[in-house]
Amino acid sequence: MQILRWVLKVLLICSILEVFPLSLAQTASQAPAVCSEADRAALLGFKAKILKDTTDSLSSWIGRDCCGGDWEGVQCNPAGRVTTLALQRPERDSSLYMKGTLSPSLGSLQFLEVLVISGMKLITGPIPENFSNLTRLTQLVLEDNSLEGNIPSGLGRLYLLQTLSLAGNRFRGPVPPSLGNLRNLVLINFGRNSLTGPIPSSFKSLLRLQSFDLSFNLLSGFIPEFVGQFRNITYIDLSNNHLSGHLPISMFSLVTLSDLSLSHNQLTGIIPDQIGNLKSLTSLSLSSNKFIGHIPASISRLQNLWSLNLSRNGFSDPLPVISSRGIPSLLSIDLSFNNLSLGTVPDWIMHRQLSDVNLAGCKLRGTLPKFTRPDSMSSIDLSDNFLTGSIFAFFTNMTSLQKLKLSNNQLKFDLSELAVPDGISSIDLHSNQVFGSLSSILNNRTSSFLEVIDVSNNLISGTMPEFTEGLSLKVLNIGSNKIAGQVPSSISNLIELERLDISRNQITGTIPTSLGQLVKLEWLDLSINRLTGKIPTTLLGIHRMRHASFRANRLCGEIPQGRPYNIFPASAYAHNLCLCGKPLPPCRGKK
Repeated sequence: MQILRWVLKVLLICSILEVFPLSLAQTASQAPAVCSEADRAALLGFKAKILKDTTDSLSSWIGRDCCGGDWEGVQCNPAGRVTTLALQRPERDSSLYMKGTLSPSLGSLQFLEVLVISGMKLITGPIPENFSNLTRLTQLVLEDNSLEGNIPSGLGRLYLLQTLSLAGNRFRGPVPPSLGNLRNLVLINFGRNSLTGPIPSSFKSLLRLQSFDLSFNLLSGFIPEFVGQFRNITYIDLSNNHLSGHLPISMFSLVTLSDLSLSHNQLTGIIPDQIGNLKSLTSLSLSSNKFIGHIPASISRLQNLWSLNLSRNGFSDPLPVISSRGIPSLLSIDLSFNNLSLGTVPDWIMHRQLSDVNLAGCKLRGTLPKFTRPDSMSSIDLSDNFLTGSIFAFFTNMTSLQKLKLSNNQLKFDLSELAVPDGISSIDLHSNQVFGSLSSILNNRTSSFLEVIDVSNNLISGTMPEFTEGLSLKVLNIGSNKIAGQVPSSISNLIELERLDISRNQITGTIPTSLGQLVKLEWLDLSINRLTGKIPTTLLGIHRMRHASFRANRLCGEIPQGRPYNIFPASAYAHNLCLCGKPLPPCRGKK
């Protein structure tokens, strides 16, 4: 029996061995190839130029096989050649970075199709010239680093490129005309650099473009007529440049365009009626230019438009009359600071379900308007008008309000009437005739969401209230009122505070030493009060301070002798009793 079992076992082994060579060959053909030694060396050359990597991405680049899946951001083809290098800062922590330069060794990755190194913040230096050898590239993304120099003209030889993003760096000089050769480009983003000169005429060949972003540069010249040939375009952002001239009529034939931002330029002329042809438009921003004339009634045909910003131009009356069915998707409108004399809020704005309304500087008069759908309001700015009366009924049903700005009007009411919604984050009422006590808005019921309070230049009296824990205030401006009493030591509970202005009041007593616990403070103005005693040395613990004024009080003693207090201008300490020490003359007995 044992012999039989042995024979059967031998037969089984033999049958397995007959099949084994075939299965071994199949397995070998399916196994990923070990990466090319040349490509591995190129990657390690890049790693060697990175002096610090807090993202910890490159710590996995060990061992001989860069294609085995262990090297973060690296992918290979079946032949063991690197096709993708994608290193992005993890979204979970914006403080992470890489420090170093781009190694020219990456230019030898002959099979590379995707190169993404983004969000690393401290990768400096130029783009190596030999990146022009990466002729298989379809995606080149080097955004949000600190790269500098000119954009290499050799990138114009990367004919397969579909995505080219160099945004958020320090590139300067002109946009290379050679990039007009990249006829497969779908996306180009050079935003947030220091590029100069005109938009190259060679870009007329980029007929496949869907996204075109040159925002936040120093570009000049006109918006070229050829943008009207970008028949597939959905996104254009040329904002924050020095572009001038009129809008090209050809632009208004772009029926696929959904986002258009030309704000913060020097564009002139009128907005043509043809703007109503942009039937796919969802967001339009032409703010901070030199446009004149009337806002065309044809905007009512923009059925998909949800955001309209025409602020800070020279548009004049009358506003177009828009029916309730015009611009049905509109949620946000900004017509502020034009040459408009609206008198009252137009019905087509008043009776619409909007989230953001900005009619600052539109010469509104009378009492505060009563919007038909206040529950949808998130942000309201009616500042710099001639509004009068109380605020009592204004907040009724404004359950979603987050930001309120009614400054520079003639509103007259007691702060106790300010029944703001729980979720509000910013209140700006400066330069009105508001009276009452600060305790009406700063008490143990104050919302933890509230970050900004500006009630300066009013008629507020009483004393500064005690500050409870849990407040999120970043800005507190109560300057130019009639507030008396002392600064409470509990001000140290405002641990998020970045800006504090209590100037031009009648505040007495000493500066509390607890003020030094506000380590995020950047701006401090205690001027023109009746403060006495010394400037506490605890303020030296506030390292972010960039502006402070103690002038016109009754302070005495040595100014804290450490930066920045000893390098602030002498005017910051002028008109006190007996302050001394840098930047003022030395105290007695000290040289």
